[in-house]
Amino acid sequence: MNGIPVLTAEGDCIARAWENSLIRLYEQGCDISTQYDKPGDPPSKDATMMVTVHDPLAEPMIHRDLPGGFEDLQEYVMEVCDGIKDHCVRDPNDPADTRWEYTYHQRLFAYTVPTLAEPIDQIENLCRQLAKTGYTRRAQAVTWKAWEDQRVDDPACLQSVWCRLTEEAGVAWLSMNVRFRSNDAYKAAFMNMFALGQLQSRIAARVAELSGREIRLGRYCHLADSYHIYGSNMEEFKSRFLGALSSRSFEGRTMRYADVKEFMEQARPTILAKAQNMGR
Repeated sequence: MNGIPVLTAEGDCIARAWENSLIRLYEQGCDISTQYDKPGDPPSKDATMMVTVHDPLAEPMIHRDLPGGFEDLQEYVMEVCDGIKDHCVRDPNDPADTRWEYTYHQRLFAYTVPTLAEPIDQIENLCRQLAKTGYTRRAQAVTWKAWEDQRVDDPACLQSVWCRLTEEAGVAWLSMNVRFRSNDAYKAAFMNMFALGQLQSRIAARVAELSGREIRLGRYCHLADSYHIYGSNMEEFKSRFLGALSSRSFEGRTMRYADVKEFMEQARPTILAKAQNMGR
């Protein structure tokens, strides 16, 4: 194939699908430089990747090689789904404001447009569209702001969320596609998949509430234009991630979310207090 390889991976659960995607990327991705390389860094391993998770809530959900710990994972879920760090986003009209360019939650739940007085809750609109017409192809939320993101240093990586209902034997299934323009496969993608899987579950619950019918969770599809392992992380990836493939079973490389969920939920007050002190 000429150009960037187009690869696919899948799994019954998030942990297996993510693991399979890293193996496929390492084996078949191309070598290419990035804008973040330091002098002497080896090239990144890169590909366009489509990862399919058959059941986003199937156990084991958690891979032990996730970046950070369980509290970090809970914090990220709360950042994406609850907006606990939306106050950290900078005022685009204030050149002196050096806070964040965006949060995914703010872009999805409170998307602002200069010509509109009120922000747009794209996820609520998406849910209402699905509740009215489950097979619509228009139920999506986007993050990109062409008038801002083409000239900032850290533009949004997640680009869109798209959902649709299918009917199978009288059962309604909510499938979700997400697209990233750029996705750090080793240091970010697992947390992205986990948090967005939680968002998918919340969308299904909201559509069920609005429609008055049972909505079950369908497959999750994660598409990244650039799915990469940075060259600076390659030695760690080989020793830690690839090393574990031969030294531990899949059960030894993963954990059940059900076994750590209580601990993660108990961390909420601490995480909220930490988030409230950010960006002030």
